Amino acid sequence: MLLLLGIFIISFLFFYQRKHNQNSVDKEQLHARFQQELLKTQVEMQEQTLNHISREIHDNVTQVLSFVKLNLAIPAKATREQAEQKISESRNLVAQVINDLRDLSKSLSYEHILQIGLVQTMEIEVGRINKSGIIKIELAIGGNAHNLGEERELVLFRIFQESLNNALKHSGAKQLKVSLDYFEHLFNLTIQDNGKGFSANEQLNSGSGLRNIVNRAALIGATAVIDSAPGKGCCIKIAIDPLTQNPHANGNHHSLS
Repeated sequence: MLLLLGIFIISFLFFYQRKHNQNSVDKEQLHARFQQELLKTQVEMQEQTLNHISREIHDNVTQVLSFVKLNLAIPAKATREQAEQKISESRNLVAQVINDLRDLSKSLSYEHILQIGLVQTMEIEVGRINKSGIIKIELAIGGNAHNLGEERELVLFRIFQESLNNALKHSGAKQLKVSLDYFEHLFNLTIQDNGKGFSANEQLNSGSGLRNIVNRAALIGATAVIDSAPGKGCCIKIAIDPLTQNPHANGNHHSLS
């Protein structure tokens, strides 16, 4: 009996250690996949922003500076008052371009996005998009905004960019309503457009960008609900409990403040 008991205990310890080692390996692999997905999110976010900056420089800054160049070609017969007026107009236009470039330079800094947090990043992005005239976005902030963690805020901002990109490419939407609602034990990000809509189940099963949004939400312990029907636009709601630990980040939360 003692021999059998000893064999049982040794076998139990062996299988327990083996199971423990396998769990450790699985956890490390899961964390590695999380970090890879997070890096991919960062790169995509930068690419999206750089594409917008490229269009902004081409469509706005270049045109304004070209106008300034023409405006400063003051005819020899121009009066002093006319020359001063053109110089004043050019000075104002150059000041406008400087402000635009300053705003654009902030978008190039990933660290800057992490520093100012989700709300301010969204406000800057929405303001820039509204200024471009591509689409009209209404942004509403509810409750007392607080830090959700570096990884979560990064992924949430990328989800917003993906939703915006889908609306511009596929829905034909002219208006987008975005709300960030902060409750004591819940955070909601809601993105709703007035586009042509679609069958949500078909789109999710087809492996479209919507499936990517659902997967990204799950990555940070959030749930994604996508509601749409032909002719009724699309509503994407991301819900997350800020007190719940990020299931894939090894418990690491980084402050944005």
